[in-house]
Amino acid sequence: MQSAAALLFTTQLTHLAPIDVLILVLYFAIVIFIGFYVKGATNTSEEFFLAGREMSAWIAGLSFVSANLGSLELMGWAGAAYQYGILATHWYWIGAIPAMLFLGIVMMPFYYISKTHSVPGYLQLRFGEGARGLAAASFAFMTILMSGVNMYAMALVMKVILGWNISFSIWVGAITVAIYVMLGGLRSAIINEVLQFVLIWAGAALIPILGLVEAGGWTNLKAQIAANTGSTEFTHMWSTLGHFRDNPMGVHWTGIVFGLGFVVSFGYWTTDFLVVQRVLSANNLRAAKMAPVIGAAFKMAVPFIVIVPGLLALAVLKNPDGSVLHLVGENAVNAAHPYSYNEVLPLMLIRYCGPGLLGLGITALVAGFMSGMAGNVSAFSTVWTYDIYGAFLNKKASDKHYVFMGRLSTVLGMLVSILTAYLVAHAASIMDYVQALFSFFIAPLFGTVVLGMLWKRATKAGGFWGLAAGTTSSIGMWLYTTYGPASALSRIALSADAKPMAETLYRALWSWLICVGVTIVVSYCTTPIPEAQLAGLVYGATPIPDDGSRGLFQKPIFWAIIVITVFFILNLMFF
Repeated sequence: MQSAAALLFTTQLTHLAPIDVLILVLYFAIVIFIGFYVKGATNTSEEFFLAGREMSAWIAGLSFVSANLGSLELMGWAGAAYQYGILATHWYWIGAIPAMLFLGIVMMPFYYISKTHSVPGYLQLRFGEGARGLAAASFAFMTILMSGVNMYAMALVMKVILGWNISFSIWVGAITVAIYVMLGGLRSAIINEVLQFVLIWAGAALIPILGLVEAGGWTNLKAQIAANTGSTEFTHMWSTLGHFRDNPMGVHWTGIVFGLGFVVSFGYWTTDFLVVQRVLSANNLRAAKMAPVIGAAFKMAVPFIVIVPGLLALAVLKNPDGSVLHLVGENAVNAAHPYSYNEVLPLMLIRYCGPGLLGLGITALVAGFMSGMAGNVSAFSTVWTYDIYGAFLNKKASDKHYVFMGRLSTVLGMLVSILTAYLVAHAASIMDYVQALFSFFIAPLFGTVVLGMLWKRATKAGGFWGLAAGTTSSIGMWLYTTYGPASALSRIALSADAKPMAETLYRALWSWLICVGVTIVVSYCTTPIPEAQLAGLVYGATPIPDDGSRGLFQKPIFWAIIVITVFFILNLMFF
């Protein structure tokens, strides 16, 4: 994230031509029009919060991926690729694909047939109001902070590229998103997310294509990166993970496989309501199972428009004198090094895009940021209305009142997000900030949900205390390694070469283990729930209904096998 020092030295990179301004204005007009257009179809709570459960597998699947294409994806991981090399791709492949397929094939039947409106809603059915309240409160807090990330990132891009005032950009983005989500609810958010998905690809794909042409192809790019960095580690995904010191991230393969590939990714993709909400909008069980599979297929291609630009920057970004331009961390930005890792994508955009194409590229970035904002604020509105307000503050209100509260909480949530956007300005980086949030709330939540779905013996007390222990232990570990006798834990657990990203992976793993351990111990010490009450909630106590697939090519499991096969091939290609 841009520090105060960075803002002092950052200068405007370009000016928009009239055609670029027209493209950007037209985009804002379209997304607001969509909100007004679908307002008439959002009169009930089911229509406002879950789009009437009318979305096809393709629409739900594209929205599922697009809701995750916010600032974290577009700016954060492009910067991470510059900083850590192709290792950043792990967050797209092993850190997403298996979990997305697991959600579609294993978990969606329970989410869908229980007719829950949210993940905390499932916890209420499985573990009672205590677990629901804790999950809802922590999730609502996290989504507001995440929305602030997207707001500030968009404002930063507008300042770096166009010289726009930070506050002006924050308020324009926030007001636009608040209008179309408040009017059209999840339906409006989903339609705009599909539009934004197309725009992101249309605009962002120009950078890797033109960059690879300039670099002379992938083989020449690897050679240039090795020459500029003095290392071949930046272009290998697995072969450098044998020791903490052997790769730019300072991580061991155990952190990638277990911390990221299991806990963080499964936690995010299967229990973060921001993305699960999109799949719950599917019009039938088969569509609900297919949506994550479709999303996984597209997710595997996203590194092309996010990771490749970061790698290209290591080779092609130059100073006016022809020397290699060195980007630095946020705290090291100064007159000699005016640009940080997080500005990789804007710098590459300016390098390759002229009038017209520049407007399309900037619109693609804005679309990504607004997609992230809309995803978080719509998820916040649903969880607040159903799992906090409706569950604890006003249990007997009419359906019409809950729709009103959904619209009101959208506006209020956006206002609070604006405040958190200024808070994010003081964070060390986008990735450190976001990954820390995931380790606090998502990793232990995954432990609670997966035990609830797969283990009949888990009790209400076990679910609540396990979730509480996992969340508090993760925050405690972060406080200890950040403000306590500090790096002591990092050196002991991760070796002296560990980086913050690696530390987050192990913290998430430990918080998940603590959550699972406490849940198991407490469950064995308390009375089990009668199996008759677990129908529709737990494997072994629930008959899974037929999803309506007819023939091999209609079966979600068939396409999941295709996707996972391609996944393994890609990992071997870039080993």
